[in-house]
Amino acid sequence: MDYRDKLILAPMVRIGTLPLRLLALKYGADIVYTEELIDLKLLRTERVENVALGTVDFVDQSDGTVVFRTCEQERDRVVLQLGTADADRAAEVLRKVGRDIAAIDVNMGCPKSFSLKGGMGAALLKKPETVRQILTRLVKESPVPVTCKIRILPDAEELVALVKVIRDSGVKALAVHGRFVQERPRDKNHNDVIRQIVQAFPDLPIIANGGSGEISCFSDIGAFKESTGASSVMLARVAQWNPSIFRPEGKLGRQEVVRDYLRLCIRFGHCAVNAKYCIQSMIQEAQGTTDWGRALLQASTMEEICAVFEMEEELAEFRREVSAKKESVSAARSASPELKRPLLLLWSRRRGLPQPKYSVEVRSRIFQATVHVEGVGYRSSPGEKNRRYAEQAAALVWQKHNGVTPTDVFQHSRSSSVTLAKDDAG
Repeated sequence: MDYRDKLILAPMVRIGTLPLRLLALKYGADIVYTEELIDLKLLRTERVENVALGTVDFVDQSDGTVVFRTCEQERDRVVLQLGTADADRAAEVLRKVGRDIAAIDVNMGCPKSFSLKGGMGAALLKKPETVRQILTRLVKESPVPVTCKIRILPDAEELVALVKVIRDSGVKALAVHGRFVQERPRDKNHNDVIRQIVQAFPDLPIIANGGSGEISCFSDIGAFKESTGASSVMLARVAQWNPSIFRPEGKLGRQEVVRDYLRLCIRFGHCAVNAKYCIQSMIQEAQGTTDWGRALLQASTMEEICAVFEMEEELAEFRREVSAKKESVSAARSASPELKRPLLLLWSRRRGLPQPKYSVEVRSRIFQATVHVEGVGYRSSPGEKNRRYAEQAAALVWQKHNGVTPTDVFQHSRSSSVTLAKDDAG
């Protein structure tokens, strides 16, 4: 991934989820960061291929929540931002998610108390040896580029020494938020300090962040880039308010932006609570000054949110499509007994693979299973009446996702037998 002359969506907690990342890409962003994801939470997840949505989900095994959802549309442009204070945990996360992201970034600038108490985020600014250990380990083991994001330090020599540690670790780029740890968005961004870092490290791409207060239209992005001398620009709050800031043609009206965003929420099964939160940040004062804004405040479900923006039919159509996919899997299972667990087991044995492993969740007497094949999890839809049916449904998800048919398996079986017979004859 090239980090020069790029427009980048910054990592933002509760904002940088899949629908908004895809919207930023649609409007012109070159690279999008996830919200900060904590190492311990990611390590509790299992990777699941969500056939109904066409996504890869990292699902928390303790409560079933989706910690990170991604898809093919962003695969070569999404950067996972990691909250960590430990090189071993960081490397373990990388092994889990590395094939589904374009790059990984270590958060070294978050000033929030939960990060600082865990030794993460801005706490790392004062721990250059820990920084070196984490970044060096990731660079050594990573199949994708490694970067990090920092805030500036009051002591210029200390800041230069830290950036030198970061540069020497082998990272591909460094994002710099031009504020001190104790400063907040109302404080002026120190563009001059970012420029000093750029001048001191000319071979390291520097991504300038913190300029939302100076940016109200697309041309302002270029002015901010020139002011800092940075290689690229990362936008946070101004993109949160209106992601169409990335459009060279100019920003769109907020209702149009909200509908574009909500359409992606529908398409990727996004939760109502977070969708509402992001929309509220986009419409701002309209929540209290317009009828539709006040209606949004009262909404609590996706049906109610979509009704505010006259998108109920799009939501209903999406749900019909998902239901049809689930029924297709269920019908295939019922109509084709040979497509159950034994097919997957035979397929694995013929290829010398370990036996597939199944895990089953039971909630309110409803069963849902995941089967693990070659390190990938394939999850059934919830709703099966017993463990056996749930495991069969998971096996069918694997089969449909990989396009495997009984003929493929049995032909492979016969060809293997023929080969063995020839070997014995020889």
